[in-house]
Amino acid sequence: MSLIEEKSKRFAVRMIRLYQYLRNEKKEYVLSKQLLRSGTSIGANLAEARYASSRNDFAAKQYIALKETSETIYWLDLLYETDYLTREQYESILKDAEELRRLLTTSTKTLRS
Repeated sequence: MSLIEEKSKRFAVRMIRLYQYLRNEKKEYVLSKQLLRSGTSIGANLAEARYASSRNDFAAKQYIALKETSETIYWLDLLYETDYLTREQYESILKDAEELRRLLTTSTKTLRS
């Protein structure tokens, strides 16, 4: 498993736990479901990319993972700005999401070259 796959899996576990917290403690069901979907999709696309049928297929899966990361950051921003997440929770998770976005941005740029 590559570093980025490992980080995306750990991030997915965080998203699942955050979803459970938001649903059970904050009674938030809509935004948290979107966050769960996009936050776990990052790693799923990277797992799919491992068995890509071509270089283009591999690059496409990596790019989808990058887009899912950006979407996840959007949902995190909304949850923070509507007071479902504390500043501490938000900054901790955002740091991980931004690290994934940087890694995926570098990876997709390299693949395009």
